[in-house]
Formats: sequence, structure tokens, C-alpha cells
Amino acid sequence: MRRLAVFLIAFPFFLAACGRLDPPEAGGELVVGIHSDPVFFQKESAEEGASGIEYDLAAAFADELGTRVRFVVAENHLELLKLLRSGKVHFVAAAPVAPGNADLRYSPPLRESTQVIVQHVDSIPIDTPEDLEGHQVETLPGAPELPALRMLQPETAFTVAEVAAGDELGLLKRVAERQADLAAVDRAHFDVAANFYPDLDLALELPAKVSYAWAFRPEDAALLDRAEAFIARIRQDGTLVRLEDRYFGHIRRVGPGNMAQFLELMQTRMPHYRAEFHQAQLLTGIDWRLLAALAYQESNWDPLATSRTGVRGMMMLTEDTADRMRVGNRLDPRQSIRAGSRYLAELMEMMPAEAQEPDRTWLALAAYNLGPGHFNGAKAIAKGLNRDPASWYDMKKVLPLLARPEYYQRLKSGRARGGEAVIMVENIRNFYDVLCRFERPYVPVVKPK
Repeated sequence: MRRLAVFLIAFPFFLAACGRLDPPEAGGELVVGIHSDPVFFQKESAEEGASGIEYDLAAAFADELGTRVRFVVAENHLELLKLLRSGKVHFVAAAPVAPGNADLRYSPPLRESTQVIVQHVDSIPIDTPEDLEGHQVETLPGAPELPALRMLQPETAFTVAEVAAGDELGLLKRVAERQADLAAVDRAHFDVAANFYPDLDLALELPAKVSYAWAFRPEDAALLDRAEAFIARIRQDGTLVRLEDRYFGHIRRVGPGNMAQFLELMQTRMPHYRAEFHQAQLLTGIDWRLLAALAYQESNWDPLATSRTGVRGMMMLTEDTADRMRVGNRLDPRQSIRAGSRYLAELMEMMPAEAQEPDRTWLALAAYNLGPGHFNGAKAIAKGLNRDPASWYDMKKVLPLLARPEYYQRLKSGRARGGEAVIMVENIRNFYDVLCRFERPYVPVVKPK
């Protein structure tokens, strides 16, 4: 699910030694300035590369130009603008469109977001701008929320502090842990952070929205023209909306109460089974954190779980599946975890050859819930509707149709609650995101020979 790229951390002594970049040429290098951000762009380990919608967009643009892509990661928005103005990068990704930056040129917006003020759920509620009086609102240095906050200050006596918290989630963590009173971020960051910190509460929406685009220098007009054509194409052919769904389609699916329970059990119950999930990863090659997310969705990590339909155990296996996977006791967590993991791996192999990650995984999880027969029925419906059965974006719109007579009556597999499968997969995506933030990947120790 990750892609590899070349990265450079922006240090002043390095930048001083570099001249301006020439325009990128075919076979050359496109240099992109970016702020490391858990929501839109995140550098992983050297082996895993990076992830995030801004990474995918810049990499796709580089592919279209016929160049390699290199990212220069800056600490904040102010540093990014310095990189751009000094010609050290070709453009800045995820740049807030700011009227004050008249010396820059922007691509068409790639997204628009509401700006919000966030507080702790146990704080005295802030319902109006007047309630901000006497409070301090924290932002990142040079944050796009600053102009909207300054517009409110003449009317209300509150202070604004620019805090080097690393990123927006670091800022919101300070609020969740009662180290800060209030924080101003965009809605997308709040929605993601609420999964990690369910004690966060949206206090106010600021009066202005912020648009995010790619920022260029005026002298790079030809490159901006190429970017405008690229953005128009990905809007037209559906690439952009699919990327948005890939990264954000599952957000806000799990309520604060359910997420709080997940976080509690992640600390108290899941550790008892961590070693078994590690072993299941060794057996299947599937990230143990994804397997743990699946197990939580199925049973809340309860090895004795039993449903009214007769599925049982940590991975909620049916009798038929347990027999086929040679499980002697479905209530044995070791047997259940290993069998459920092997079953998911089999389903992933059964997905359409055209299905790429992460779609292949999400499709296989839906098949885990429905069974292969019902899932194949949904694929048949998708083809009849000219939907792509290898795309999770398309299939999650098709799966609920399995409950409608005009569709399931034509299927050998009959009726199924396909909408529940969609909810299950989107929940797992949320739980997996949280586990990836708080739990390390499992890298088995190889003993020297």
C-alpha cells in the first residue's frame, strides 16, 4: 500500500548551498515541497516510502511529465514558501491559497476545507466567538487558520499562539491531553484526529474556508499550465474522487463512544493476542495490525464471541469455513486467528486480477463478511451497471443492492446484507488507521547463521 520515493529534509545549511532549479525535463526530476502531515502526506520508513493523497497526486503528475519525483519535507508552511520563493522546489503541494501571497501562482484547488476551533470534550462549551474571550487558541506557525482568527480578535479578547507541535495531529493531541486550551485546524485534520483522541470536541467553525492547491513561482508558468491540465484530467476521469475516497471515505464512520471503547480494549485486551497476530502475519504476509482490526470488528477481541447466526470465536468463523480451514475449536484464539487470517489471504487471491492495493484488501474484507458467493453476485451486478468490480469505490456503491429484490432475484446466491459489509470494511479501515498510529509494524528478528 506504500510507494517509494526520494526524500530530502530541508535544512538551512543545505538550502544555502543550492541554486535555483531548472524546469523539470522528461527523464529528469520533479522536486516537490511538502509539509509532513499524517493526513495528507506522511513519510514512512525507508522500506515503506510514503503515503497520503498529496504523495499520490504528485507522483501521478511526475509520471505524466515523464520525470522522477523527489520530495523536500519542511517543518511548516512558512518554510515551504521560503523553499518555493528561493527556487529550491518546483512547486509546493497542499499550499493554502492565501491572498497575501500575491507573488505566487496557484493551480486550481484540489480540495476545500472548513476551518475549526477544537476543545476538550470536558471543557466549558464554546458556542460563539464571544465565548473565546480570555482563552488562548494554538495554531502551527504560519497556519492557514491565522487570518480567520485575526479577523475575530478585534471583536473578542483572546490570544493566538503559534506552537511548533510538529503537525496538526500533534497540536490536537495537546488539546486531548489538556496541555492546551484550544487549537485551530481544518476539518479534515479534526475528523482524523477524533479517531485517535475521542475526547476532542468541535467548538466553532471559523467564518472562512481554506482552499488547498499547488503553489508555483510566476516564472514557472509552463509547469503550472501542465499542472492545470493534469488536475482537469483527474477531475474529469474520476481519479481525484477515487483518491479522496481511498484516503477519506472511511473517516467519521465510527462514533466517539465506539472509538473510546476500541482504544481502551487496544490497551487492555488486544495485547494478550498480539503474539498470535504476529504469527498470523508470518503465515499470510498480511500486516498484523490489519488482522487485529478485522478481529476487533468481528468480536471485540473476545475469543468466546458467538452470534445468533452461529458464527463463533475471535474471527467469527462459520462452521463451514472452520471445517475447511481445519479448525478443531473455533473458541481457541490461536486457531481462530490463524484460520481467519488464512481465509482472508485466500480471499485476497480470489479478487479480480486488476484490483490494486489497497482496493484488493478492502474487497477481500467485504467477501470475508458476505462469503464468496454473495460477493461474486455483487460483481455480476457491478458489471451490469458498468461499475468496476476491481474498485472499492465502485463496489461499495454496488454491495447494498444485494438487499434489493430487483437485483438479488437474478442471482444464484440470493439476497445478502451488502450494506453491512460496506460498514464493516469502513470500520476496519478506521481501526487499522488507529492501530498503525499506535502499534509498530512487526518485523521478525532474523538470527545470524
